Amino acid sequence: MKPKTARKQSPRQRAIAAGYRSGLEDATAQHLTKKGVQFEYETRTIYYEKPARLSRYTPDFLLPNGIIVETKGRFVTADRQKMLLIKKQHPDLDIRMVFSNPNTRISKTSKTTYAMWCNRHGFQFEKLIIPAEWIAEPENSERFKALEKAGIKP
Repeated sequence: MKPKTARKQSPRQRAIAAGYRSGLEDATAQHLTKKGVQFEYETRTIYYEKPARLSRYTPDFLLPNGIIVETKGRFVTADRQKMLLIKKQHPDLDIRMVFSNPNTRISKTSKTTYAMWCNRHGFQFEKLIIPAEWIAEPENSERFKALEKAGIKP
């Protein structure tokens, strides 16, 4: 039987084993240590804002009366963030939600449900279908103005 030979570690594997993310970081730390320079590695955090970028939202349904209806089976973090940004930037749009189950929690560790989130943030919601009351609501000139302002021609 052949004796087992030790596999040679790559610089990245050695760096990770030493607590660094890359071979270059490990080499830099070794260089500073050899030079007797005291240093900190990833101990501080600097906060910054990413520059704004234009994004798009395509509503699921636009009713003849100007109500926007968004349907969701899963209402993930990215969707919730998007809806809040849209509401903040277009506060006059009448956006309503229809969920498969509004009692679903927003995450496994949260007690907040989709329904609770909507109530907290001012979104009307229903379960499974668009209610007849929403469809029967009369046209509203303010809704149409908001749609035009948002770049949607009713």
